[in-house]
Amino acid sequence: MRLLLVEDEAELAEAVQLGLVRAGYAVDVTGTAAGAYEKLTVNDYDLLLLDLMLPDGDGFTICRAIRSGEMPVVAGTDLRVLMLTARGGLTDRVRGLDDGADDYVVKPFALDELLARVRALLRREVRGTSAVLTVGELSLDTARHEAWRGERRLPLSPKEFGVLEYLMTRPGHVVSAEELLEHVWDENVDPFTQTVRVTIGTLRRKLGGDRLIETVVGKGYRLT
Repeated sequence: MRLLLVEDEAELAEAVQLGLVRAGYAVDVTGTAAGAYEKLTVNDYDLLLLDLMLPDGDGFTICRAIRSGEMPVVAGTDLRVLMLTARGGLTDRVRGLDDGADDYVVKPFALDELLARVRALLRREVRGTSAVLTVGELSLDTARHEAWRGERRLPLSPKEFGVLEYLMTRPGHVVSAEELLEHVWDENVDPFTQTVRVTIGTLRRKLGGDRLIETVVGKGYRLT
């Protein structure tokens, strides 16, 4: 899954980005409202982690613009928003939620709690309450970052895990290489790379035996 972190405290942004990347997410970072507007209108994000106090604006305004459709973000008005802020008063929390935030985390926060809240928000896409996704013989634990086929644990790389997770949230649907590139890799990836095809190939080998991931010629891939 691909996330956008909007945080102007450089050390905190670096620490949060590192923790999210280690958890298997693709993460883009900006420290300004202008940067947030630019990235949100170009890239399709699964979740926005949004600081309230920015040098050139505030998170309340950004969130309202997303929810109202005033800012035409690629992900649409249903983009999930997790606010990060040192302003933990009741009034600020209520305002953030009323402006359209899905959740609110007050600084300082524990990384484990932040990761749990991120996982909970991302599960809304598949209407699930568990951290474990299951499709046929496949199961994927997003909290422990483990994947299994039956009783066999799959030794997946972070990107293989990310591709499988994205496909498992859309079983039976054709997902294009461009969509996988958009949601599993960050903005530094070369859009003309063969990395999706290569990752699909290694993932298939690790899944073993029959081809659970079908290639739909000219369209993309489907988890069957």
